[in-house]
Amino acid sequence: MKNAVAIALLFLAACGGAWAAASPRVEKVRLDGKEYVRLDQWARANSFSLKWLSGQDLLVSKSGRRLQFTTDSKRMLLDGITVLLSEPVRAQNGVPYLANLDLTTVINPILYPPRGRARSQIRHICLDPGHGGKDIGKSNGGEHEKKYALLLAQELGAQLRKAGYTVSYTRTTDTTLDLPDRPEIARRKGADLFVSLHFNSAGAGGSGVQGAEVYCMTPRNARSTNDRGEGQRTAGYLGNANDARNMVLAYEIQRAIVREAGSEDRGVKRARFAVLRDAPMPSVLIEAGFMSNPTEARKIYSATWRRQMAQAIATGISRYQKLIQP
Repeated sequence: MKNAVAIALLFLAACGGAWAAASPRVEKVRLDGKEYVRLDQWARANSFSLKWLSGQDLLVSKSGRRLQFTTDSKRMLLDGITVLLSEPVRAQNGVPYLANLDLTTVINPILYPPRGRARSQIRHICLDPGHGGKDIGKSNGGEHEKKYALLLAQELGAQLRKAGYTVSYTRTTDTTLDLPDRPEIARRKGADLFVSLHFNSAGAGGSGVQGAEVYCMTPRNARSTNDRGEGQRTAGYLGNANDARNMVLAYEIQRAIVREAGSEDRGVKRARFAVLRDAPMPSVLIEAGFMSNPTEARKIYSATWRRQMAQAIATGISRYQKLIQP
């Protein structure tokens, strides 16, 4: 009997070794001082197909999931939604390479969302209307961002309550709030998510720029989309505890805004904004449109449009919850 067991164990060990040897290997290399992985090998290891669409464009796809890359570019389309990577995709001798940091902090979380603990739920969402009081935010004539951020937050709050969530706010009136106070209010209220609402401006000569973009916290050692000289931080912040969930939340909200509210897709981006750095729960900052664009500004001032935008954001949040719930 002992001999039979020993033989069986040896057989299993041999099979295990064969399976391990046959598992796909993903090569890692250093390019421009960064760690990259071979995208073709990663695709094969995860049962995706890869094909070049042109000299610079390539498609990685499987079962309806589509990832489109352009070499020497940080722009990726994931199921048609723009996501900005930290590092550009590279190609050497016809072989595509993707920064390992972007694989682990962008692509993997979206494709394979992290599940929460058993019985964990998203019950309470804290909304943060940007600016307020003496901080008027962006301006367009006599109209100020602080007013419309609060109106959008109120509409979004109504939509979320209809969906069964508890909703709180960092401000409900035209009040000045310091940036560090905003995520702290969400923490004190016991919020499960933090959503900061803003409107954008392109500045002089940018009246044609329009669309929505959603920011989440930049991971450790990664470049922000608009780093504004911040460089790469090796130290983490409180907000980095939720890097994977931040990305999933930002992606699902951006997807809903583009598909349901019809906004031009300016992408999922990453930044070390103070309200994202200090948030202890999954958090995003939404730039819902451009006040500097005359056409989009008229929409922003419209209660009907704000209701549509709020419904889209609420859809993205609900989709996020379904993905991360166990």
